[in-house]
Amino acid sequence: MIEVRWHSRAGQGAKTAAYILGETALKSGWQIQAFPEYGPERRGAPMRAFTRISEEPILVHSQVQNPDVVVVLDTTLFKMMDPLDGIKEGGAVVINTPLTPEEVRNRIAGNRNIRIFTVDATKISLETIGIPIPNTPMLGAISKALGIVKFDVLLEHIEEQLGHKVSPKVVEGNLQAVRRAYEEVKG
Repeated sequence: MIEVRWHSRAGQGAKTAAYILGETALKSGWQIQAFPEYGPERRGAPMRAFTRISEEPILVHSQVQNPDVVVVLDTTLFKMMDPLDGIKEGGAVVINTPLTPEEVRNRIAGNRNIRIFTVDATKISLETIGIPIPNTPMLGAISKALGIVKFDVLLEHIEEQLGHKVSPKVVEGNLQAVRRAYEEVKG
């Protein structure tokens, strides 16, 4: 089983991204769980979301305490908590930052035995969608860095999910954001 813990602020799209990652895995034949955990329900408040992906039925129904993967959509959260707390030895972190993986290791991760991937998802979302919501670019970065889901299935699912909610222009902007992050992720 692959367990993913998402750290963000409310309004950055972590809940949606956790669901899209899970649903994309489901389309590829995996068993999944995806759910959020909110603190104060207001825009900008710290929040977490979780995704589990497994070949076998998932019988655990709790928060992810020891994730294989941590996704950080907002690095200011490191001032309040340690999003990497509990990450498994050899696990991976995908962080929305303009920093390089080496800079993240020196400033944040220290000597933890983890793989570090970075992408400037906020910049990408501003340039492709026009708003600073980094969730869809982070999905592209995860697809490339970790291979959890197939990239073409991810694109197809995002288009399907967003197609009935937003304009075609916004859908295309999100797809461009996912493609760019897939190409620009470092690690």
